[in-house]
Amino acid sequence: MRSFTFLCLTIVLSTLCPHAIAKTNILVFGDSLSSAYNIQQEKGWVTLLENKLVSTKYDVDFINASISGETSSGGLIRFLSQVDKTNPDIVILELGANDGLRGSSLKTMRSNLQSMIEICQQRNISILLAGMHIPPNYGRTYTRKFDQIYLDLAKMDGVTLIPFFLQGVATKHEFIQLDGLHPNEKAQPIIASLVEGYLAPLLKNKAE
Repeated sequence: MRSFTFLCLTIVLSTLCPHAIAKTNILVFGDSLSSAYNIQQEKGWVTLLENKLVSTKYDVDFINASISGETSSGGLIRFLSQVDKTNPDIVILELGANDGLRGSSLKTMRSNLQSMIEICQQRNISILLAGMHIPPNYGRTYTRKFDQIYLDLAKMDGVTLIPFFLQGVATKHEFIQLDGLHPNEKAQPIIASLVEGYLAPLLKNKAE
């Protein structure tokens, strides 16, 4: 009798309390562009976005596993263990910039990113892929093929593409650190707002 009463009470409470719905885990898996390079963690775009979503009543938990200097090859090595450890509902995959800047094999880069996406597909994890561009001095053919990787991967099931992760930031000196590469503190809210626009539909789908 007690067990039956407890079961009924649990059902009623879960119906009346919207906060009983499981939290949405979001794994941010990237490089220095997402690891708050050379700025305070709490002022990086990941923390800013998490705070904003929580303040607007989204029940989310961000896990930032980004590492400065990370490549797609290094990311692939540790990706599966991170997914198993954090059990994300959504993965924001922001890798490839260091591959391009090093002039690495684009075939390898594409294969690495695709493998990470396939790991997510097997687990019904939504992917938000952050597209990147590299400077034109790497040559027209290399830069074109680099850009095309993200466009091709975006055609895979469950992948949403941010066409250019540093949109509105990359070409403006006031938003870039003295190294000429990394976004500064002023740029972080802009990046957070950009990511939010693409993340919101994924959060809505998970809630339905």
